[in-house]
Amino acid sequence: MPTEPTIGLAFRGARRALGFPPVSRARDDGLLAVGGTLSAERLLVAYANGIFPWPSSKRAPIPWFCPSPRTVLVPGEIRVNRSLRRAVRRAPFTTTYDRAFPTVITACARVPRQDQGTWITPGMIEAYTHLHELGFAHSVETWHGDALVGGMYGVSLGAAFFGESMFTLESDASKIALYTLLQQLEAWRFRFLDCQMTTPHVRSLGAVEWTQDHFQSELRHALEAETRRGPWSAPGPAAMA
Repeated sequence: MPTEPTIGLAFRGARRALGFPPVSRARDDGLLAVGGTLSAERLLVAYANGIFPWPSSKRAPIPWFCPSPRTVLVPGEIRVNRSLRRAVRRAPFTTTYDRAFPTVITACARVPRQDQGTWITPGMIEAYTHLHELGFAHSVETWHGDALVGGMYGVSLGAAFFGESMFTLESDASKIALYTLLQQLEAWRFRFLDCQMTTPHVRSLGAVEWTQDHFQSELRHALEAETRRGPWSAPGPAAMA
């Protein structure tokens, strides 16, 4: 007797209905399609197929990307260098999940970056906050006392987590948020954390690059797992495994 597909596989199977072309048609820079809306359904279908939006302005049609190779972190296979170990042990931070999602995504949009720009438009903030309310988008917060000093957010489907952005107001705050999340994903047997692009920090943690075929195969397997939908439990103070 056939079993019902998981919610992740159901969204993956709706690619054609939402107008996304096959990911094999992505350009060398990863651009796959342009247009559409940031509705919750379209976003979830996109992520279930390894596609994500990357707006370049508030008014232009939405560009959708599926780059190859794809940079990922594999929980359980990360590299913890001496400086990160020291930060986790000594930093006066605590971490939480899903306690301040709107504040985290807004901070990610506002904190100055080296490229002097942001893809997190007001429309993106509204769309991902809605995904959070539906139980698919999650935040990790780093606190120094009662002050929010760092964090990150992303989307979870099955055993895959799609990292979107992070911010920090104090040294190592966002690094500890990411490390804490990777520990939890390992405990939950997630297959990967999608970094989308390579940065010096994720490279230092042992990020690897997967071909499109390998990434899609891993994603397909990840979506066979049930999605941990709804608010995630707080992991408590950051600590070394």
